[in-house]
Amino acid sequence: MIASKPLRQPNSGAAQAAQSANHAINEAPDSLGDTAQEMRHQAAPLPNRATEQASALAERGVNAVSESSQQLRDKALRASDRTVNYIKNEPIKAMLIAAATGAVLMTMVSLMSRSRARG
Repeated sequence: MIASKPLRQPNSGAAQAAQSANHAINEAPDSLGDTAQEMRHQAAPLPNRATEQASALAERGVNAVSESSQQLRDKALRASDRTVNYIKNEPIKAMLIAAATGAVLMTMVSLMSRSRARG
C-alpha cells in the first residue's frame, strides 16, 4: 500500500490572494471598457477645441492683414497728398526733379538693353 500524503490546505492568505486575483481578472474587462469609454468622452471635445483655436487664429491673421492693408493705404494717401502739395508749392523744382528722374531711368533702361543684346 502506498502511503499518500494528505493534501495541504492552502493557508488563508494564499486563498485570499488567489481569490483577489481571480476577482481582478474577472473585473478587468469591465474596468477597461469603462476606462476606454471615459477616455472617449474626454477626447470628444478635443477636435472642436482645435477647430475653435484654428478659427480664432485665422481670424486674428485676417484682422492683422486688414489692419496692415489699411495702414499702407493711409501712408500711400499721405504720400500722395504731400506730393501734390509739393508740386503746387514748388512747380519748377518738381518738374526738374521729374525730368532728372526720367533721364536716369531712361539711361538705366538703355544700358540694360545693350547688355542683353550683347549677351
